[in-house]
Amino acid sequence: MNESDWRNRTLLLLGKEKLARLKSAHVLVAGLGGVGGYAAEQLCRAGVGELTLVDNDIVQPSNRNRQIIALQSTEGKPKTKILEERLLDINPDVKVSAKPAFLNDQTINEILIISYDFVVDAIDTLKPKVTLIAETYRRNIPIVSSMGSAGKTDPSQVQISDIEESHHCRLAYMVRKHLHRQNIRNGIKVVYSPEPVDKEGIVVTDGSNNKRSLVGTISYMPAIFGCFCAAEVIRNICEMK
Repeated sequence: MNESDWRNRTLLLLGKEKLARLKSAHVLVAGLGGVGGYAAEQLCRAGVGELTLVDNDIVQPSNRNRQIIALQSTEGKPKTKILEERLLDINPDVKVSAKPAFLNDQTINEILIISYDFVVDAIDTLKPKVTLIAETYRRNIPIVSSMGSAGKTDPSQVQISDIEESHHCRLAYMVRKHLHRQNIRNGIKVVYSPEPVDKEGIVVTDGSNNKRSLVGTISYMPAIFGCFCAAEVIRNICEMK
């Protein structure tokens, strides 16, 4: 085994054929916050050959408690650019398409012109989240969607299931409700936790930035959700499920 090859431990686990599948795969990661940033990095470290990253935000001081790209030195910088540089530093051969775009009906349709091997939905705003899920469903593009990691502290309750089987998650409830209106009831994999959210950790806002409330978060939970999303993608591309 070539010890100078950074992929040798992955090769030892998966073998040449599965590693080749990952190298030839193109994955879209939409939303590069606490969940999406970790998901994108795990995909890159596993050897996914092409990643499209979409997010219009810049790093804020409040991101540092949970987002892998959030440092004092990166505050005020575009998340797409920071993550692109980070991934290229991990794997100089990875092809990264960084799109600093706000996700809405138009941009989602433009982005989905490409038929990705998989999509990771880590969007935290309801309308574009539902639009992305619905459009990937109609186009038969595999997707894993992250539900709410905020307000949760117990990692043992995080799980992957079909969206119709998700429960005790407010975001999952709202997503299901909107998808049902489009006659979409199942066939969408989600990462979620049924752990109850302590209402003391929720603050109602003025609705700016398309958010009606702020929910407390802890460092490890978005990371775990992101790793679950990446695992779902990797295992499916490698046909391990």
